[in-house]
Amino acid sequence: MDPTSPLEQTLHTARALVLADLASGEVAAADVVSMVEDSVVQRRWWVEQWPDGAAFVAGLVAQDVQDALLERYGRWPLCPVCGPGDPHALDVEPELGPDPHWVCHKAGVKVASVGSLGSAMGGGPSA
Repeated sequence: MDPTSPLEQTLHTARALVLADLASGEVAAADVVSMVEDSVVQRRWWVEQWPDGAAFVAGLVAQDVQDALLERYGRWPLCPVCGPGDPHALDVEPELGPDPHWVCHKAGVKVASVGSLGSAMGGGPSA
């Protein structure tokens, strides 16, 4: 049996990080998990074409899922930093780079690394 390839390790890590953020916001329903899986399939092809982009996969999967959720359900994840008067979603930065994290552009702060959103949300729902 072959060990897991670096590509598969990268994809599994990206999947796990995004699922952790979704679970922290209690939005990891079956159809949402399917969105993650769809993104992972697309990003597998993308990284096969551009192996140097492997470090960017977690952020790209997070953005893909965020876009899919916006189309179907609304903004996710909502910013825990700003008050409830003007709900807005966090963004992933860098848009194409390693070490992706969720940021609030209104407050100008890094909220959490992708995969660690639960600690920033205080363990409560984010959507």
